[in-house]
Amino acid sequence: MNDRTRPTGSLPAPSAGGTPPAGPRSARRVRLRAALAAAVVAGLGAGALTALPAAAASESVSVQYRQSAAGADQAEPWFKVRNTGTSNVALSQVKLRYYFKAESGASYRFACSWAVRGCAGITGAFGTLASPTATADRYLEIGFTAAAGTLAPGADTGDMQLRFHRTDWQGLNQSDDYSFAAERTTYADWSRVTATVGGVQVWGTAPSGGGPGPDPTDPPTDPPTGAALFDDFDYTGHTDPAVGAHGWSVRSNSGGPGVPGAAWAPENVTFAKEGTNSVMNLRTSTAGTPESTRQTEILTRATKFRNGTYASRVRFSDAPLSGPDGDRVVQTFFTINDLKAPMADDYAEYDFEYLPNGGWGEPANILYTTSWETYRPDPWEAVNQHSEVRASYAGWHDLVVTIDDTAIVYYVDGQEFGRHDARYLPERPMSINFNQWLIDLAGQTSTTPRSYDQKVDYVLHVKDQVLSPAQVAAKVAAYRAAGTAFEDTVPAP
Repeated sequence: MNDRTRPTGSLPAPSAGGTPPAGPRSARRVRLRAALAAAVVAGLGAGALTALPAAAASESVSVQYRQSAAGADQAEPWFKVRNTGTSNVALSQVKLRYYFKAESGASYRFACSWAVRGCAGITGAFGTLASPTATADRYLEIGFTAAAGTLAPGADTGDMQLRFHRTDWQGLNQSDDYSFAAERTTYADWSRVTATVGGVQVWGTAPSGGGPGPDPTDPPTDPPTGAALFDDFDYTGHTDPAVGAHGWSVRSNSGGPGVPGAAWAPENVTFAKEGTNSVMNLRTSTAGTPESTRQTEILTRATKFRNGTYASRVRFSDAPLSGPDGDRVVQTFFTINDLKAPMADDYAEYDFEYLPNGGWGEPANILYTTSWETYRPDPWEAVNQHSEVRASYAGWHDLVVTIDDTAIVYYVDGQEFGRHDARYLPERPMSINFNQWLIDLAGQTSTTPRSYDQKVDYVLHVKDQVLSPAQVAAKVAAYRAAGTAFEDTVPAP
């Protein structure tokens, strides 16, 4: 566990992310209301996997199913996927479909309660059957991210405890659902759930004998309208009056996180054209001493952002522009509000944090997404849920996090990266922040000057709407097509 501290003060505390203890279900403290209770956090790490174009002859899986509860307000289909072939199967190539009869006019939400391999590696989306039957007109498609790893021949995923419900929490009638079986309260093979590997169906029978059918269509890809903040970062420099007029503060005050005694340098936040887009650059530099260290941060003055979609295109870097490498750099995009008191239960923070050279006990590249409930600076105690992948993320990446009343979901380059549960939802509005800083000076002790760049193409927040990554891309393209470099219609809280 890391020993970082985060200062309180007039500005929201800068990002501090989370380094969890090892293990897939590390006990953490959960949402504090009248009292503190124990909780479970699923941790997950994985490397990159090679995508296969289609299922090979040696790749096959079976699906075991049980229903956890035939409750009136949510369905709880639980699954295990077993590799019945003779070669490893990348779970990112596997999709399951659970078929059901939708209630008239209803829309649905998916959630993962717990999984042996971690909920961060599991995705869920709803689709509509092209040829409805008396027992099925919709389906829940379960997929996996690269973080879920592979299945060796004969191995299974272990429990995947999943659920879905109507968005309005009205009642469900599961008795007419094709894939539902009230009597199945223990795991067994179930052919009324289909499975594909690389797009080829290898298990189960769809309603009326149909194949896998079209990809899920929920949510639609048309860019929604509504209150939003969009900034293309088209400025001349950190002193451009439009920076402040558009609600941004370029940090110059001292304090954490990072190297004690380091300065936060507003002049190191610059803007330039790259192709047709303007790009913001955050530069952090050091010569191996606190006095020579310059860190950077820009944040919204207003703390008025809560539920909805947050998105940005960010370029992470693995190495300095020149000089020796190895500094424990943290490159971020995050939302946050202030910690009013140690372990205050209305604190909130949602982070993308890339560590190109490791840190917090990690030896090399790692990307974290972390949802914070609260923390205590001294002695250090953290309450959060995290997902991570240990790999290089040097280069441009599309980062999206969505927050609604049921979950916090993180996406990287259009793929789900982590899904965190409702215990970590925000209770107060937050600011939007970017910063780049050094954990300490122990990663590289040389006194040769070096500097690291983190670039940002745009930032978008859409209030109270969950957008898919495709919707985010469409909305950004629409702003740019209209020549809109800045818009802020998000009302004050």
